[in-house]
Amino acid sequence: MLEHFGAVSLIPTAVVLAAAIATRRPVESLIAGALVGFAILAPRDPLTAFTDGMVAVMQNETVGWIILVCALFGSLITLLVRVGAAARFGDTASARIRSRGGSLAVTWLLGLVVFIDDYLNVLAVSSSVKRFTDRYRVSREMLAYVVDSTAAPVCILVPISTWAAYFSGLLEDTGWAAPGRGLALYVDAIPYMLYAWVAVALAALVGIGLVPALGPMRKAERRARETGQVIPPGLEEEALEGDIDPAAAERARPWHFVLPIVTLVAATWLLDLDILKGVVVALGLTLAMVVGTRLLRVRAALDTAMAGVLTMIVPLATVFGGFLLKEVNDGLGLTAYLIETVEPLMTPRLLPAITFLTMSLVAFATASFWGIFAVAIPIVLPLADSVGAEMPLVIGALISASAFGSHACFYGDSTVLAARGAGCGVVEHALTQLPYALIAAGLAATGFLLLA
Repeated sequence: MLEHFGAVSLIPTAVVLAAAIATRRPVESLIAGALVGFAILAPRDPLTAFTDGMVAVMQNETVGWIILVCALFGSLITLLVRVGAAARFGDTASARIRSRGGSLAVTWLLGLVVFIDDYLNVLAVSSSVKRFTDRYRVSREMLAYVVDSTAAPVCILVPISTWAAYFSGLLEDTGWAAPGRGLALYVDAIPYMLYAWVAVALAALVGIGLVPALGPMRKAERRARETGQVIPPGLEEEALEGDIDPAAAERARPWHFVLPIVTLVAATWLLDLDILKGVVVALGLTLAMVVGTRLLRVRAALDTAMAGVLTMIVPLATVFGGFLLKEVNDGLGLTAYLIETVEPLMTPRLLPAITFLTMSLVAFATASFWGIFAVAIPIVLPLADSVGAEMPLVIGALISASAFGSHACFYGDSTVLAARGAGCGVVEHALTQLPYALIAAGLAATGFLLLA
């Protein structure tokens, strides 16, 4: 039996959520929750535990990868915005749009097209559509929701995405699929990834107005429609998209945006579905393109690329805080506690739904949407096998939980980047999106009960 601190392990995450809702400051809330957790883990010397935890997070290979990917994405997107390429593409894409619903429908469709990786999805799509969604007074909170709903939920449904590559490899590494058969088992589970199917469909219905704005989203949409203030009050400084160079914008054409994005997708696909390699190739091509076509001089292009790195400081600080909280939760045994608590309920009929709900809570609490399942699969799948549950259905429930966590977690990387790309606060995005994520989760859980 894995060790844990029992119900006490829930305290740090509860502190984070309460502080984030009260202060609207996610980084400080995560630090506060982590401090509480380290005080529980090492009451005699919490400061040393805290600093050791920070060093451990910075030494984490995944954290280093995220820092590099996000920093380079910041450079790439800032370059495309600076030269007016993103705006020119947006103008072309919206040429036939005549309504607010149409602007969100185009946003949703672009999200379906850019399926290779959720980071690429939320940053590329949001940067290209803000110009025309602003024109129709779509709140940035609504934009962030639609963009985020076509990020991880779409990526898991496409078997040639970075998510599919990771999870199919994990199924092989843990012995639940024979070598070379992980992707086949993953594909068998795609019809049962119910949360993703519902979340993607719900975003489309909300965007075109068939499902109304709910809760905080209703307030945000009313503000945007009645006053024209699409950016949440008090966040104008954070939402600055950067200056467009007028001379470059006159010469920019849609292909100046399309070529780097297509290159990014193609390079990621050809280079072992490694988005880091893809963004390095795309950024190199973009620098050569903007200088070679005389949109910017060499020095201006390099200065813009460096400025783009700086735009990612706050999102990266939030992601760092999320990993610090994960370090605490791992030490407290949160995952083991939750699985152990619900294990007596794991009958063949209830197992898929309980797996989805439990692992959704774990993913939401820990902001770990890939790593946590390396721990959960060796526990959940043997249990499913022993009670005779349908394996693709249980795998679909597990991966659905991962998508829910990425979609709903206040301090998850995709949520943070969706907020940054759309130009609204992280907490504002999370709170306005949460009702729809919970609706999708409720429908998915019901579906798992009916299919078991």
